[in-house]
Amino acid sequence: MKRRTLLASSAMALGLAVSPALADDPLKVGFVYVGPVGDYGWTATHDAARQMVEEHFGDGVETSYVESVPEGADAERVMTQMALSGHELIFATSFGFGPDANNVAARFPDVKFEHATGYTQDHDNVSLYNARFYEGRAVIGHIAGKMTETNTIGYIASYPIPEVIMGINSAYLHAKAANPDVQFRIIWVYSWFDPAQEADAATALIEQGADVLMQHTDSSAPIAIAQENGVMAFGQASDMVAFGPDAHLTAILDEWGPYYIERIQAVMDSTWQAGDVWHGFAEGMVALAPLNERIPEDVRAEAEFMIEAIAAGEYHPFTGPINRQDGSPWLAEGETAPDGDLLGMNFYVEGITAEIPN
Repeated sequence: MKRRTLLASSAMALGLAVSPALADDPLKVGFVYVGPVGDYGWTATHDAARQMVEEHFGDGVETSYVESVPEGADAERVMTQMALSGHELIFATSFGFGPDANNVAARFPDVKFEHATGYTQDHDNVSLYNARFYEGRAVIGHIAGKMTETNTIGYIASYPIPEVIMGINSAYLHAKAANPDVQFRIIWVYSWFDPAQEADAATALIEQGADVLMQHTDSSAPIAIAQENGVMAFGQASDMVAFGPDAHLTAILDEWGPYYIERIQAVMDSTWQAGDVWHGFAEGMVALAPLNERIPEDVRAEAEFMIEAIAAGEYHPFTGPINRQDGSPWLAEGETAPDGDLLGMNFYVEGITAEIPN
């Protein structure tokens, strides 16, 4: 029995209305967001990509989304409802949605699931995709090291997961290489999106002497605080320059649209297969917003050169010698970090004095 017939039978059993033109309906694609679409950060970039999908496919797709979904039972419920309502492809766009996506995938083997920044594939209908954000953080680390006057860089961190720890390490290594006197101050807010907490963290870091702020959180609050206090900052996920025209040096941009279009086309062509991709500058999934003109010309040129070198595979941001925080060797001279090490990273590199919270 074909999937659409099964969907129709299921819908009738549940007492739901069934369209007589079910077979001609557009492909239904669902998006599950951990934050609000107006966060100007992570979720905003995924929703911008969803809109690109609609523009690209026109009437061939019907997209829907649910925003501000807590990780856990709520996410599983939302994905279950999407599957029951005929969605054939569901994008679960937060790290913590992994168990939920796999649980629902087990019950709906004909529905395809794509999990952003995930690492668990328990079923053939679950695919993983991620961006090499650490490449962008290497570049902004270099810029920060060159721009700081207090030699103190503040970092607002979300959760102590490998993705975030990896970003801190990459930024620190390149800030330190650009300026040996640099030190990092790190505040964990245990949230992806909490403007009040992020603003408080930004204020606290400035009070500790930071004149450059970085963030792995999604609101524009730190940029606004930086602008108010006359310090510099980097946006997260999307261009946040509107919230701090003077403060905003650049931002790491998350470009999900081309990947979403490619995967939706694969479903339409019946060629979709579960995969595990990790793309960066080379594939265009990671980019930088325009560099603020306050960045000296030579520093801008260095940043552009670094982007080109990473994209060409000529430079890897984690190239040894690099030691762990306790001084033990991690990467030897010229050795580059395996992806597995990065995806499981649970330690700081040598020179960071903070501790990773449990």
